[in-house]
Amino acid sequence: MSDRAGVGDVVIAGAGLVGLALATALARAGLAVTLVDRAPLAAAQIDGWDVRIYAISPGSASFLQAIGAWQGLPCERIAAIESMRVEGDAGATLSFSAYELGERALAWIVEERALRAALLLQAHTAGVDVVASGRFSKLAWSAGEGTLSLEDGRSYSGRLVVGADGIHSWVRKAAGILTEPRDYGQQGVVANFECERAHHGCARQWFRADGGVLAWLPLPGRRISIVWSAPDALARELLALPAAELSARVAAEGDSALGALTPLTPAAAFPLRSLRLPTSVAHRMALVGDAAHGVHPLAGQGVNLGFGDAQAMAMVLAERGPVSDAGAPILLERFARRRAEPVLAMHTLTDGLARMFGARTPWLRKLRNAGLSAVDSVPIIKRALAQPALR
Repeated sequence: MSDRAGVGDVVIAGAGLVGLALATALARAGLAVTLVDRAPLAAAQIDGWDVRIYAISPGSASFLQAIGAWQGLPCERIAAIESMRVEGDAGATLSFSAYELGERALAWIVEERALRAALLLQAHTAGVDVVASGRFSKLAWSAGEGTLSLEDGRSYSGRLVVGADGIHSWVRKAAGILTEPRDYGQQGVVANFECERAHHGCARQWFRADGGVLAWLPLPGRRISIVWSAPDALARELLALPAAELSARVAAEGDSALGALTPLTPAAAFPLRSLRLPTSVAHRMALVGDAAHGVHPLAGQGVNLGFGDAQAMAMVLAERGPVSDAGAPILLERFARRRAEPVLAMHTLTDGLARMFGARTPWLRKLRNAGLSAVDSVPIIKRALAQPALR
């Protein structure tokens, strides 16, 4: 190819789950899409259990099915969350049931590499121009296009440039949006375990007195994946434990609800950060996924917000009518309006809960646990809380 390709409709920087889903959806809507990532994009072999898992909401699953990716997942490696039990740090409880909400599942637990492989296949099938191992060097705009240049001299131009390159987005900084993520002072410690007793599709979550949150998520069979949102010092302590001691610690912190645990994967950790931007769009530029927002994982909604971004952008561009320009201001404003409320609501909820349960004031401890119990006793309030996460 030449050093400079022609102008397409959309250039997407970042081929994570959200970038792949967006590229596929846009290509299936008839747009010319180039997807560029700094890393190689070969699908990983599925062997053992991936420590990186996601709770995919029913709404996200429907979107993934519409673009052909959901059908490509191995069904024997997907687990349904059919119920959820949340415990406060003073004994209060809150429970949700898919049956009571009229759903097949509250969410579906899917491994990152399996979903990534399915999405990558669909991106190729849809005709996305996929560019791997392309290190970004420059982003420039003119009146009619944006151009992403790579260190090796190649460049890609589109009427719209989308940043889908994560919470430390290069595109966001290149566009002059300089808001930095705020550190929660916690790390998400993740690992997978075999269980002595069946989990029956129940996800469990404990708010801890130190401000952390421990979640057990069901995997197929008698297996669980954990996400322990732990203060930094505790996270370092957990990562240093021998596998057997970590298993015993996780079991004890979960009241041995599933009996003894046996490690399936080594523990890993990632820092937890909050990101709230004044805007996610600019001249011929939009941000999606973690590049646009960062939320605490206690509700498991980060990737679902990203898929919501992808679905909304695909709908806006597919329904653009006589507006042929994919980067037209009216379309970007329409996308931004469509996403503003759900993103703000989820950020406010997760950040508020993280702050409220992180505070150690005795009266606040009583209040937050009383609040959990009160919500649990009013089905209409539980339904109102659950619906945004489901969809």
